Amino acid sequence: MRSQSCYIVAFECYKAPDHMKLDHETCAQVVLRNKNLGIEQYKFMLQSLVNAGIGEETYGPRTVIAGTEGSPHLSDALSEIEDVVFGTLDNLFTKTGVPPSEIDVLIVTVSTISSVPSIPARVINRYKMRDDVKAFNLSGMGCSSSVAAIDLVNHLFQTYKNSFAIVVSSESLCPNWYQGKVRSMMLPNVIFRLGGCSLLLTNKSSLKHRAILKLNHSVRTHAGSRDEAYESCMRIEDEQGNLGCFLSKNLPKAAAKTIAMNLRVLVPKMLPLKELIRYLVVSYWRNKRTASLSEAGLNLKSGVKHFCIHPGGRAVIDGMGRSLGLNEYDLEPTRMTLHRFGNTSASGLWYVLSYMEAKRRLKKGDRILMISLGSGFKCNSCVWEVLNNLDEVGVWGYCIAKYPVEFSVKASFLEKYSWVNESSK
Repeated sequence: MRSQSCYIVAFECYKAPDHMKLDHETCAQVVLRNKNLGIEQYKFMLQSLVNAGIGEETYGPRTVIAGTEGSPHLSDALSEIEDVVFGTLDNLFTKTGVPPSEIDVLIVTVSTISSVPSIPARVINRYKMRDDVKAFNLSGMGCSSSVAAIDLVNHLFQTYKNSFAIVVSSESLCPNWYQGKVRSMMLPNVIFRLGGCSLLLTNKSSLKHRAILKLNHSVRTHAGSRDEAYESCMRIEDEQGNLGCFLSKNLPKAAAKTIAMNLRVLVPKMLPLKELIRYLVVSYWRNKRTASLSEAGLNLKSGVKHFCIHPGGRAVIDGMGRSLGLNEYDLEPTRMTLHRFGNTSASGLWYVLSYMEAKRRLKKGDRILMISLGSGFKCNSCVWEVLNNLDEVGVWGYCIAKYPVEFSVKASFLEKYSWVNESSK
């Protein structure tokens, strides 16, 4: 039986209204109004903000903007999600001309909120989709869930022919804004920001000419059987009952191992035979093993031209760059996405891809490696082939000309809050 192809027809990223921006001054005020923190915690949060690589124009939830993050309600979380989900879907249906009634598969990935009816059910009701639409709700899968959803669509397409699929990825920040003082649980407040995306996929060969990307390979790796990896990222309550996301000190190590496991499966599929033979010969003579592909002499650029890495944080980006042997040009889309939009969880990859498109980097025939990490702990990756020259500016339209920018925090900001450092002496 002939394998069914998986194409992306279009995707849409969410841009919040300007009144929801979290500049450094607003972030500092959010930190200082948390009465559970002491001077040491204030100092830690402000210094983390300075070092995070986050710019002045990221977006936060309404509760944080309004100063009510200490008492979130379910209605706040659902309103936040619906703004993103319905906003991106409205634009996607308008852009493509494909009506909701033609959607055969619907997958929603939101990790940290569960509602009844489910979010997919809310989408089906809003757009009056068919009663035979295949709906899936992927929760608790973290920043890697968007690629997991793509893999699921690809498998479903082998059974459901001539179909359309929608993937929606977002995250709910309202109920997860941490109010305690455990440092490893405070960091997500610094880097996670409001965002989301919707994608339209198809396996209809008649629409190949309209598609922008074709899925060539997809690999999912789950390292949850190892306690070190499983416990590296968890949503828990601290001793005072404050809910938040716990990031353990073992996370970088767990991430490196899981990436290596994933790429050992993906690399033979995406690199040319000549490069694989060269690598095997070099590795044999060196007679050593390493988790860093660049140190092992493997040239990933012989098989892919662009690298779409999840903007999880400055340290994550630096580590991925070293492991994969990437230069600053390769990492620019990810760094700039972190700067402009922050870590938007599973949707972050699509902001990175949108940056590449807005910069007119994506040409017909190019291949893109998309790789993401998520709680569990897992690494999901896929390789896309660009089907047409892409130049849509998307969410970057009004500001792409000024990028790339330097990472910096205004001296006036540091000076204004120097009292925190002085008070801790």
